[in-house]
Amino acid sequence: MSLRCGIVGLPNVGKSTLFNAITAKQAEAANYPFCTIEPNVGTVLVPDERMQLIANVVKTPTLVPTTLEIVDIAGLVKGASKGEGLGNQFLSHIREVDAIVHVVRCFDDTNIIHVEGRIDPADDIATIETELMLADLDSMERRIERLRKNAKKEKELLLQLAVAEKILTGLGEGIPVRKIVETPEEELIARQFFLISSKPILFAANVAESDLPDGNSYTQKVAEIAAASGSKMLIISAKTEAEIAELPEEDRPEFLESLGLKMSGLDRLIQTAFDLLGLQTYFTAGEKEVHAWTIRKGAAAPEAAGAIHSDFEKGFIRAEVMSYRDLIDLGSEQKVKEAGKLRSEGRDYIVKNGDVITFRFNV
Repeated sequence: MSLRCGIVGLPNVGKSTLFNAITAKQAEAANYPFCTIEPNVGTVLVPDERMQLIANVVKTPTLVPTTLEIVDIAGLVKGASKGEGLGNQFLSHIREVDAIVHVVRCFDDTNIIHVEGRIDPADDIATIETELMLADLDSMERRIERLRKNAKKEKELLLQLAVAEKILTGLGEGIPVRKIVETPEEELIARQFFLISSKPILFAANVAESDLPDGNSYTQKVAEIAAASGSKMLIISAKTEAEIAELPEEDRPEFLESLGLKMSGLDRLIQTAFDLLGLQTYFTAGEKEVHAWTIRKGAAAPEAAGAIHSDFEKGFIRAEVMSYRDLIDLGSEQKVKEAGKLRSEGRDYIVKNGDVITFRFNV
């Protein structure tokens, strides 16, 4: 599976600058609202140093990392759900993403205007959250009309209707969908509605370079809101990320160290997004290629096999598993086997982060 994130925020908070930096695409970044007219979509490879170490052992030059897809839409403003600004035109583009990256302005700069004329992260967050909920409310009002009509003929839609009415009531009270649905069954039904406020939130507090890595009083407010809402938050400087993106690969570690950082903003964003969504990586490895696969934490072996192809899951027989660390330390699959660390696992095996797996299946 490819991880998909949608970037939202007010105009002039650094969304497009961040998008440009992490995708190496040149989305327009300008000092006025609505400079992003069409939604920008970029795909980046997820860095994982374990892949090259595995490749050195199995002697393949081909690495196939997992990917992160990022969708950047026009800045949202108050009234976006009712047609104000341009952001509302593109909300549909982020209805199917896995998570929302909400970029929040946490820097002072008189040369970059703020649409509300002041810097207030808490109010900015509330504005965006409200607009996303209002967009969902509009979507559910239209959907619930159809459900009420069709449920009279198709009784299996009654449960959908009950969940939809619960969501509609909650949204009307200003509660995001992620806090309305309570059971796995409700979550499964709600997923079919593609509601934006059901997505987990990662707040990207955009600061000046001088406020890296610890942030400032603005980021403290964002951290408090993230903690209270069960969301994730990271401190990032979009402008600095743009500078890092222009540096030669070999010069980046020293530059990051000078800022007190161990990882780039992209790496930290990916790591935080994986944690937010409960995802992990396993590998397949051979002379042809080393391939990274993204799965949810807690996935059993057949489900992990299905990440490669649905036939692998349907015809699953067993999984031959070793730790990437054992493979690297011992130097070959044969030596892992001789050490008794190559295991044959069945359908109930819960895949671990960093497993190297060969699946046996029959279709």
